[in-house]
Amino acid sequence: MLKNISFEWLVGLRYTRAGRRSGRNSFISFISLISMAGIALGVATLIIVLSVMNGFQKEVRDRMLSVLPHIEVFDASGQIPDWQATAKEVQKHSAVLGAAPYVDAQAMIINDGIMRGAILRGILPEEEPKVSIVATKVKAGHLDDLKAGAFNIILGIDLARAMHIGIGDKVTLAAAEGQITPAGTLPRLKAFTVVAVFEAGHYEFDSAMAFIHLSDAEKFFRQDAPTGIRLKVKDMLQAPQVAYELSRTLGGNLISRDWSQQNNSYFAAVKTEKIMMFIILALIILVASFNLISSLIVTVSEKQADIAILRTLGASPLSIMKIFLVQGGIVAFMGTALGVFFGTVTALNIDVIVPLIERALGIQFLAKEVYVISTVPSDLHWDDVYSIGGIALIMAFLSTIYPSLRAARVNPAEALRYE
Repeated sequence: MLKNISFEWLVGLRYTRAGRRSGRNSFISFISLISMAGIALGVATLIIVLSVMNGFQKEVRDRMLSVLPHIEVFDASGQIPDWQATAKEVQKHSAVLGAAPYVDAQAMIINDGIMRGAILRGILPEEEPKVSIVATKVKAGHLDDLKAGAFNIILGIDLARAMHIGIGDKVTLAAAEGQITPAGTLPRLKAFTVVAVFEAGHYEFDSAMAFIHLSDAEKFFRQDAPTGIRLKVKDMLQAPQVAYELSRTLGGNLISRDWSQQNNSYFAAVKTEKIMMFIILALIILVASFNLISSLIVTVSEKQADIAILRTLGASPLSIMKIFLVQGGIVAFMGTALGVFFGTVTALNIDVIVPLIERALGIQFLAKEVYVISTVPSDLHWDDVYSIGGIALIMAFLSTIYPSLRAARVNPAEALRYE
């Protein structure tokens, strides 16, 4: 088998391994090992960090979508007179699983002199489970407690705490649009009874959102029809594409908007943060690549006599260059492979590894009293792994070019003069 391997590969492999008869060979192998470890550490760290960031993003996104719809379809006028017909039309799309009407508005919630702004959403309790899992997020009471004409309300848990409100308490809602009377414009007020409290796990919603029955919302805000309909699709990641397709088929002044557009600033910030973190952590791989350059330069300096002998035996400058390309390539490949292996294994088992570290050190990285997410999530994306591995290989291989060119330019006569 070895007969089929070129001498460049054989010599490159020998330079990579530790030598037993020469302390200098051992030193060269040691710095090659350090270079390999640096590349592996950089690759593994990048995979783990990006997986954890993906995990947090997925966790927050899922909690947001427990309250928010995948897609909203609404009219430019602010009302959809025949929402049932529109719901039937959009459900003809193969990706749409369910549709439900809603009324969206803002109001002030008043209780014992405490006033808080809130996002009010009018829903049909029997239709809402088709488009969201808000019913499973209700911590006290039931979603079905919203009865038409009863003027009941469900509050976010942080909103209820801030206003010192419990189940059965009365709160006053003040609409943004006032009521015109002979005495002037007066705020439109209505008493509602708190029948349930929900916890989505996202502070923005838990502290500023409330649900009421659809018919109560239409009466309170003086609307003749719902604001629009909310849709659930098979794959939330395909929601932008589905929303675009619906916008081309729906008639009238209907507008479709997916969940990523509703929270565009948040997801844009997360994307920018992920890109910046990728660049910062990629510098670890770049430093390891510089270390690989220095180790190969040392190898070239120590092996000048060997290079000169090979040249006198007929080896071409290209063959000498290939030897050190092989040595650097082996270090780059092994380092990247080890980094991908350990990074992937750690990312896939971070739910086991982190608790072990916490128990061993007696600490908790995410305290339940402070953070809503008390465990470190991880979501490994294989396209990230491929990108990181490919970039690491390219950076490390490029680092071998200069030392290899330097080895190819060694003058045999000069190298053997003092040997």
